[in-house]
Amino acid sequence: MRILAALACAGLLLAQRKPIEDAWDLAIKGQRPQAIRLLNHMIKDNPRDADARLLLGSLLQEEGERTESIAQLTEAVRLRPRSAEAQNALGEALNAFGDVKAARAPFEKAVSLDPRFAQAHVNLGMILLEAGESDAAAKHLDRAIGLLGHKPDAAYAHYLRAKVCTEQNDVPKAAAQLQEAVTLRPDLAEAWSDLGDARKTLSDDAGALTAFERAVSLAPDDAVAQTRLGAEYLNQGKAHLAAAHLQEAARLDPTNQSTLYSLQRAFREDGQEEQADAIKKKLAEMLREKDKADQNLLAGIQLNNQGADLERAGNLPAALEKYRAAVALLPDHVGIRVNFAVALLRLAEWQQGLAEMREAVRREPGNALWKAALDDALKQAPAEFGGQGQAGKSRKAGTKY
Repeated sequence: MRILAALACAGLLLAQRKPIEDAWDLAIKGQRPQAIRLLNHMIKDNPRDADARLLLGSLLQEEGERTESIAQLTEAVRLRPRSAEAQNALGEALNAFGDVKAARAPFEKAVSLDPRFAQAHVNLGMILLEAGESDAAAKHLDRAIGLLGHKPDAAYAHYLRAKVCTEQNDVPKAAAQLQEAVTLRPDLAEAWSDLGDARKTLSDDAGALTAFERAVSLAPDDAVAQTRLGAEYLNQGKAHLAAAHLQEAARLDPTNQSTLYSLQRAFREDGQEEQADAIKKKLAEMLREKDKADQNLLAGIQLNNQGADLERAGNLPAALEKYRAAVALLPDHVGIRVNFAVALLRLAEWQQGLAEMREAVRREPGNALWKAALDDALKQAPAEFGGQGQAGKSRKAGTKY
């Protein structure tokens, strides 16, 4: 509900006519399907109702409806391009659905339109931090902290600011920022976990343990917090306690090798040799699987690149077989799947080609290039395959990786 609360605080909803207020009331009461239906009726009656689209897009985001959420928020921004709140809401939706790069522009626009919009500064700082632009992130986070003051809403900005300090190897300042974060919001589990890590670096083992314990009590399903607490118990000679938390971390994140190495050590120090041997065996299997995956990656990329070379040379049937073999080795590599799909389509194997292209779009629904390629293929495909049978532009050879 944080997104909706932010919209309400911005004053976008409360000053509107009764239907918007009704939709808001339904959302607050947890009656989201009813609120969504009401908002859809409002937009049908008045397609230019930017506030209805803004609220609808935010509700759909929280429901996990990526395509429709972003469509509604994008239209809200088009209708009200000077609204910092609309720009920020679009950026939050894009970020929530994993399109971090696309989220940056709306956040930048939001702070440009309203330099005093603290949440937009926090959001932009977070995006810049993920992009490795620590200095730029620090400026926006400091601005947000100044605007928010010594209030709980500033806690997350302090938490992010600490990450900048850590990247700049200033652990004492990071610890100070994290202490402020948990002071403002004692329930901020991730800040407690990072505070424990900072205290550990500063040789404050007792303080680290206290922070790690608090983090796990607040977020028992956080694998990182469980691993950190388990590792600290192990460091302090409490192998039995360490094993319990490391087991839980391994349950939450079964492939984390660092957790498993610590768990194996905890079992051995606790005298549980059989369990330690089982973890050792699992680690060996994981290493073999990783070696196999690395080999498949190398071979799959080579096959794909050979296919691209053959396609450029005009030998499309041979290229197709290279792509087919590459997809078999790397079924999760969407770019290679697209190369395979395009080669099938160029050879008029419409049914499988369209199926592969649809699968690529399904796997990466936010990729505009894949969507455009599918739309183009459907225009060219014969009617019996669901297409329009139109002549299309020539396709380029496959991409190398």
